[in-house]
Amino acid sequence: MLDALGWLATNIGLGFYNLFYALTHTGLWLDWSDPENLLRFVYYGGSVELFFVVFDIFLVVTIIGLIWRPFMWGCVRVLEGFANTLGRTAAWAGLIMVAIQTMVVFLQSIFRLGEITVAPIGLGISQSVGWWSEGLKFWNAVVIALCVSYTFIQGGHVRVDLVYAPLKHRAKRVIDMFGSLFFMIPAAVLTWMYAWFFLWRHLITPKVSASDQLDLMLRKARIVKWNVETIAFSPDGFNGYFLFKILMLCFVALVMLQAVAFFYRSFLEFVEGEGSKDKYLDRDTLGEGEEAYEGTH
Repeated sequence: MLDALGWLATNIGLGFYNLFYALTHTGLWLDWSDPENLLRFVYYGGSVELFFVVFDIFLVVTIIGLIWRPFMWGCVRVLEGFANTLGRTAAWAGLIMVAIQTMVVFLQSIFRLGEITVAPIGLGISQSVGWWSEGLKFWNAVVIALCVSYTFIQGGHVRVDLVYAPLKHRAKRVIDMFGSLFFMIPAAVLTWMYAWFFLWRHLITPKVSASDQLDLMLRKARIVKWNVETIAFSPDGFNGYFLFKILMLCFVALVMLQAVAFFYRSFLEFVEGEGSKDKYLDRDTLGEGEEAYEGTH
């Protein structure tokens, strides 16, 4: 037990040092012209060191928020505002999906085209019908990955509620705080670690993994080269599947940020009482007179 506490305290302290060192030596991990710097970026992107850097930032922000609650409310508003803006923008990908599907069906069924060119201002792309059809999966992934926090804020995720509903205000906030800290964040951290290396295994060769130590990574730097995945499921299908892996990381990052925002909001609503419920919460509305239909989707 003492060893575990000592390890935790040591890494928390090192987190501040690592943050300062990374900010003052950006060339060691951002200058990818040197393969060793690229491999450092890959290694630290899914490392314990990065976790404690982020954890230290969370601790500092939380302590400041506990001392001065308006600061914590400001963090909630910024994080939720970012998630809402990104989600409302990414939701337009649904319209793009409809347009592409309509274009594919119309041009293939009526004009029997095997290739579709889109160049509204003289600049565009020309790909097979199969490429456009498989590309619909990407736009669907954009909606899922980038609208996850937005949907959470809007209360759009499906919930199975057996205990939560009859509880009083403060009891609900305790459950919310516990869930964000011990379910959302740990799940997101684990997913990030494996999604991070999963992405890089399809961008560079030789392959890297979460179990690789830094010295092994640096040895691989001598032979590392870019090998971006362009294999499609069909011969003429969508060949940008590495983009799905980038979206996976975006999804996890948004879940982590929303977990922090949800924890802060739950804590503030717990401390300030029921009068602060949904304070500053920006939820979409259908407009005046449509209240009865809201939430039915």
